Amino acid sequence: MRGRFSLRAKIVVYLVLIHLVLGVISFFVVRETPLLLLAVEALFVVSIVFGVLLVRAFFVPLEMIRTGAELISERDFTSQFREVGQPEMDALIRIYNGMIFRLRDERLKLQEQHYFLDRVLSASPAGVLTLDFDGRIDMLNSSARQLLGVSTEEALGKRLEELEGSLGSELAGIPVGESRVLSQGRRRLKVSRTELFDRGFPRSFLIFEELTEELRASEKAAYGKLIRMMSHEVNNSVGPVSSLLDSFRGYSDQLNEEDRQDFTHALAVAIARMERLGAFVNGFAEVVRLPPPDRRPCDVRQLLDEILLLLRPQLDRRRIRCEWERAEPVPAIDIDRNQIEQVLVNVLKNAMEAIGEDGRIGLRLFNDGNRPVLAIADTGPGIPEDVRPLLFTPFFSTKRDGRGLGLTLIQEILAQHGFDFTLENRETGGAEFKVGF
Repeated sequence: MRGRFSLRAKIVVYLVLIHLVLGVISFFVVRETPLLLLAVEALFVVSIVFGVLLVRAFFVPLEMIRTGAELISERDFTSQFREVGQPEMDALIRIYNGMIFRLRDERLKLQEQHYFLDRVLSASPAGVLTLDFDGRIDMLNSSARQLLGVSTEEALGKRLEELEGSLGSELAGIPVGESRVLSQGRRRLKVSRTELFDRGFPRSFLIFEELTEELRASEKAAYGKLIRMMSHEVNNSVGPVSSLLDSFRGYSDQLNEEDRQDFTHALAVAIARMERLGAFVNGFAEVVRLPPPDRRPCDVRQLLDEILLLLRPQLDRRRIRCEWERAEPVPAIDIDRNQIEQVLVNVLKNAMEAIGEDGRIGLRLFNDGNRPVLAIADTGPGIPEDVRPLLFTPFFSTKRDGRGLGLTLIQEILAQHGFDFTLENRETGGAEFKVGF
């Protein structure tokens, strides 16, 4: 408060004092005329009262403005003023009430939009992540948390490059206005980065879309068409050519002794090559002709023990120990035993080839909540960073004679079963394959 008295009090005091001074002067001037003195004093009293009323009327709009300002500062947009019958005041009141009505309407509209946007973000399958003015995460919806594999507490307040794993640095490297497809294990994420303006300043936000199943279906359709066309052409040639070569064996008796052996050997080599070519093409066709899983209850621990018994000679030859690190009792799982056996054999063979010789494969079977999980970890060199995004790409292989079908077959079988799986490097070294049944 700037003074001990308000402006209105000061004006009232001024009016009283000036009238008192004039009253004293009038007393000395007209004191010999009592009636005139009485009339002058009455006039002064009326003047003071009228002046006070004018001051009060003058300050009523100011009081209303002050009250309105307090209501606005308290964000109370429900209170309105009633008209008092004075044209000037009523005009001001109508302006204020109209402004309050518009503010209340705008606030209600913003609240409804905010609530709607919050519900949309919560239910959206697309992940949304917003950054503050300093480039730190200040909001991410449930889909973004799931796609990034982080909790709200782990992400809020961090920069993108501070997120765990290699994905954070890749997200930070996306320029504003661009989109990229990033790999996270077997997942493919399309990430778009754009800007919004908050209080006149730009802020970035990212939108995540999972393309895993979409890309898998597109890739499967593409390589399926290619394999069917290739199988058709090769099989149409392999069968007749093999039959023709086999019929040529009847001419061996017509050759002299020194040519007969070379002729027979050449035919055998040609026929064997044709058979290998047919088997090679049929290996690709297996991925396309993969039937729907015939699910039946199966003990996964027993299935793995049988596979390890089958692979024991190879493990011993390579001096690789394969042992259970953790084996919790889990219920029987509805799976296609033959198909899952193919998956586990491929995974164990990949682990052996990654180790080479003198290593260890650790097996873990445990319950993660209500879901059984199987983990197979090796002590190999791990997955190179430049290879990780291409792991589940059809026909991609790091082996010199590889066809790139192993992981593709694994992906197709587990996808048809509806099982989640990951293939990642471990912090302690090596790689780990994990599948949740």
